[in-house]
Amino acid sequence: MRLGFPVKVMGRPELKSNDTRRWQAGPHLKCSLEHVDRVLDYCAAKGISMYRLSSDLAPYATHPDMPQFHGMVAESDAELAAFGAKARSLDMRLSFHPSQYVLLNSPNPELTAKSILDLASQAEMLDRMGLDDEAVVITHVGGVYDDREAARARWIEGWEQCPEHVRRRLVLENDDIRFSAADVLWIHERTGVRLIFDYQHFWCLNPEGLDLRDTLERFLASWPEGVRPKIHFSSPRTEMREVKQKITPAKRGNAAKDEVTKAPVKPNARVKTVLRPPVWTGHADFTNPFEFSTFMRTAEGLTFDVMLEGKSKDLALIKLRGDLLRYAPDVAARFGIHAEDAAALAADDAALENGVDAEDAPDVDEGAA
Repeated sequence: MRLGFPVKVMGRPELKSNDTRRWQAGPHLKCSLEHVDRVLDYCAAKGISMYRLSSDLAPYATHPDMPQFHGMVAESDAELAAFGAKARSLDMRLSFHPSQYVLLNSPNPELTAKSILDLASQAEMLDRMGLDDEAVVITHVGGVYDDREAARARWIEGWEQCPEHVRRRLVLENDDIRFSAADVLWIHERTGVRLIFDYQHFWCLNPEGLDLRDTLERFLASWPEGVRPKIHFSSPRTEMREVKQKITPAKRGNAAKDEVTKAPVKPNARVKTVLRPPVWTGHADFTNPFEFSTFMRTAEGLTFDVMLEGKSKDLALIKLRGDLLRYAPDVAARFGIHAEDAAALAADDAALENGVDAEDAPDVDEGAA
């Protein structure tokens, strides 16, 4: 079974995940592929065999006001084929996860049509890479729009408008504040769309009280035989949130009762840092190995790959491997991690102690702003 991470390489900050130049500089998918080719080399060197590509891999490729970029996917056919061949040679599982602005259930037909273009572009890239059905494009149901049943049904209408190559790649994930595991199972029963089980989201939103193991089995069963399912796993942030607030003249000296600040607020301060409890939809920097091991033992006998969504990206994956060997060798073995790997993993741990970083920006599927 594989462990993977999304997009940004925290362990090698000089490695880019896509061409980030503004449109005036003429960014191109071909340049992005050169960047992620080096990311594949890094993953191979670290023994990582699953990676989520940036949803901005083909910059401006579907931008409605920039037709000069619309042909870049077709123009990059040879480069995409070569990149896909390299990924296959490394047994590297790839995927896309478009942004939260890609909505198949929008009540605005223009936004739905634009979203389908984005999904079609990403599915086309995976097709031109020559990847099998394990390479997927992940999406959420979308917005509630004051009527969750209508919004859920409207997703099916959006699905039916998608071209065949999109439906072949598209998979649907349960989320943490709008559409539960029960909601996406309802949609699967009516469309056949494959499902991605998100562990943290399941605990954040399960009003139906579904059982964890049974729900996981139903999600995995949505994948056809011979195509390995994948799931998402992350631990929730537990530390205090630091919220910076401006101190206006009207508010000076009128602090809220029982307000907790990081430091005493000076009389002439213009900004204060207020401490607040965690929001459980937020992703932790690293994966709690005890939580992960408990889940994997609950999932004993089931086979799937795991995309780790810790904010420290590849570093969270590297850290977890050593933790599993130390605390849960039975679980480590399911991911091909054994006692003979201990020295290499200890070296990785020592390198992490030299200092690591975490992604500041919200992940694409963190529900709470």
